[in-house]
Amino acid sequence: MEGRWLMVETVFGGGHESPSAGPPISPLLPSAGLNKTAVEDCRNVCALNASDRCAFVRTNPDCYTSEGYLDYLQGIFCFFSPRLLPLAITLYVLWLLYLFLILGVTAAKFFCPNLSAIATTLKLSHNVAGVTFLAFGNGAPDIFSALVAFSDPRTAGLALGALFGAGVLVTTVVAGGIAILRPFTAASRPFLRDIIFYMVAVFLTFITLYSGRVTLGWALGYLGFYVFYVFTVVLCTWIYRWQRGKSLVYSLPGTPELLSESEDDRVSSNTNSYDYGDEYRPLIPSQETTAQILARALNPLDYRKWRNKPAYWRALKVLKLPVEFLLLLTVPVVDPDKDDRNWKRPLNCLHLVTSPLFCVLTLQSGAYGLYEIGSLLPVWAVVVIVGTAVASVTFFVTSNSEIPRLHWLFAFLGFLTSALWINAAATEVVNILRSLGVVFRLSNTVLGLTLLAWGNSIGDAFSDLTLARQGYPRMAFSACFGGIIFNILMGVGLGCLLQFSPGHLEVKLEPDGLLVWVLASALGLSLVFSLVSVPMQCFQLSKVYGICLLLFYVNFLVVALLTEFGVIHLKRV
Repeated sequence: MEGRWLMVETVFGGGHESPSAGPPISPLLPSAGLNKTAVEDCRNVCALNASDRCAFVRTNPDCYTSEGYLDYLQGIFCFFSPRLLPLAITLYVLWLLYLFLILGVTAAKFFCPNLSAIATTLKLSHNVAGVTFLAFGNGAPDIFSALVAFSDPRTAGLALGALFGAGVLVTTVVAGGIAILRPFTAASRPFLRDIIFYMVAVFLTFITLYSGRVTLGWALGYLGFYVFYVFTVVLCTWIYRWQRGKSLVYSLPGTPELLSESEDDRVSSNTNSYDYGDEYRPLIPSQETTAQILARALNPLDYRKWRNKPAYWRALKVLKLPVEFLLLLTVPVVDPDKDDRNWKRPLNCLHLVTSPLFCVLTLQSGAYGLYEIGSLLPVWAVVVIVGTAVASVTFFVTSNSEIPRLHWLFAFLGFLTSALWINAAATEVVNILRSLGVVFRLSNTVLGLTLLAWGNSIGDAFSDLTLARQGYPRMAFSACFGGIIFNILMGVGLGCLLQFSPGHLEVKLEPDGLLVWVLASALGLSLVFSLVSVPMQCFQLSKVYGICLLLFYVNFLVVALLTEFGVIHLKRV
């Protein structure tokens, strides 16, 4: 990689200042008035003398970070001495793990419940809600990581690696683990439908990588193909129910299709309901004051649970407490399954101030919130003033015991705020991974298919394997394929669509050499293996099938790492 040079565009604040004097340009802004400058690949910083590294990352535009709150490269090379580099890497890895924890807590306890409440408010069926709102909730970390990564051409490989890597991981390790834990009979039609749609999505992405660019038509095609998938799911469900109603008179119950349908209905009502507030409900209902309601609503700890839980649960809970408190303070949650729909008058009124304030302070990493209107007041101050006025009116026209008519609007506010929480955490995750790639001279693709894919998929893996242990392997197996269809189509389609501007309707993709083709081929082969082997077993998934999938992932990981380190390479002609 030494001697590798890139042509990038940088902004010069006044024409006589150095590139480091002005902020990095956002890829979403028009590129008028840019000067072309030859800069060196940021990954060459480790080849320099230790005394020159800080100046290199500060002055080299390829080391700039367009979004995020912390400059991790400057932290490593300017604030830690070379002898403390292992300490810096350790701290970054710990912070990365904590960011994954933030992503998981936000998605599971705040983002998904609000999406479920929105789906209930809009009176959507289970199937439509499952492949739209709930798929978005489950794939939120992957989607937002892809959106952030696609916003910078230097990290586009990170998005592709994460989407493909998560696909390989879920369709091999998670699906194989389900088959090993509880062998079962798969539902034939949903399985064939989902795997065929996913194979088409992978094929479209393969063509996109080969062409090296994504046009407006291709991005809209990704989104349109997902709409077609949703339509197919709804149509198949309608046909299935019609056939079931027609054949109930003379058909025996208990087929795999009937079992999987009833299984989905039973589990959906359990897994999609939000039970977070039950931790704070007192044993004996009593008339509480406004201050007591606020204190209980902001308390993320249930002392009775704390006494009965093991030590590892308590340790993890201690780590979660600061995040859960801040989330409770800034993100409203509407729960249709509760009698009070999670209406907490003092806290919800406080949310009318804290939620908009958090939103403006996270958009473009706070750039919009700090912007001064007429050189008088910053935007965040205006938001606080307006939010306080609206909160005061809401407080005086509502009561603690009666749910207001427009309480459902808090679900949309909670959805937006939790989405920005996830986006902010995902931005920091992408920036840390890019910094680690610079330090270890790794490509973004290998970081995406390993750390980012593992971190974003660990929640889905645990939930799917838990479902399998509880006796719902069909639903868990279906989730392995249904969720990642949403991730790859919306991740690539929406991620590229947001980068288009009136004068620039094309996104360039620069794959990291042979590795991205190994990744795409491995995902395609895993899908072909399941498509061929599952029908050959008459949809009876055994432990042998699961072990084969696990071995496939191990072999894929070995080949990918050997490719990254140059052991496997193409011969130059």
